[in-house]
Amino acid sequence: MKEKNSHTHHISQQFNTELDDIKTRMLEMGGLVEKQVADATNAFMSLDTGLAEEVKRGDKLVNALEVSIDEDCTIILARRQPAASDLRLVLSISKILSDLERMGDEASKVADSAIKLTELGGLPRSVLEIRHIGDHVAGMVRGSLDAFARFDIDLALEVAEEDKAVDLEYGTAMRSLVTYMIEDPRTISSVLQVMWALRSLERVGDHARNIAEHVIYLVKGANVRHVNIEEMAATVQDQQS
Repeated sequence: MKEKNSHTHHISQQFNTELDDIKTRMLEMGGLVEKQVADATNAFMSLDTGLAEEVKRGDKLVNALEVSIDEDCTIILARRQPAASDLRLVLSISKILSDLERMGDEASKVADSAIKLTELGGLPRSVLEIRHIGDHVAGMVRGSLDAFARFDIDLALEVAEEDKAVDLEYGTAMRSLVTYMIEDPRTISSVLQVMWALRSLERVGDHARNIAEHVIYLVKGANVRHVNIEEMAATVQDQQS
């Protein structure tokens, strides 16, 4: 169910402009983070240290955007003292900024692992799990941001559901890598880098789910943090009825 954007009509046109500005800039930051995740995955799979260094440099821009946009959110709260849906909008953006910044940190960690793996001599084996999970969580980031842009709680629920699939993929991949290390202890150092990269990508998925939860709070005013997907869906339906 797509919800109509109710955050667009105020007596003050300047207030409208301020809200539109923080929404637009947050989504632009999200696009940058999505690219960081995709580039980090590509850098790892191809052992492209140049691309990995570019991801690490991009993390500084992500951090700067988080600080700048969050400061603007604080100013709006202080000056405008928004209520109801407008207050939820500003608070949701502030929380989403934090999740995006942490996603950027995780992408930078994947880039670090790519550089270290290159120094160790390359991938210990074909690790398609990195490609698969990397693509999966990048899609979750995109989906969560689309859900915010469209105030789409159904899409938000889909993103939250995808986090369960990523967790299962992550668990399977980690068990396979542990077995590989046991069979060939010479690969331990290299496999650890793969495991750490996978862990960072799994955390990106967690943060994408967080954003989906913020979208549900924004649209419905329902706090669905710390509940499973079934409870989340039930809460949303209760709010709709």
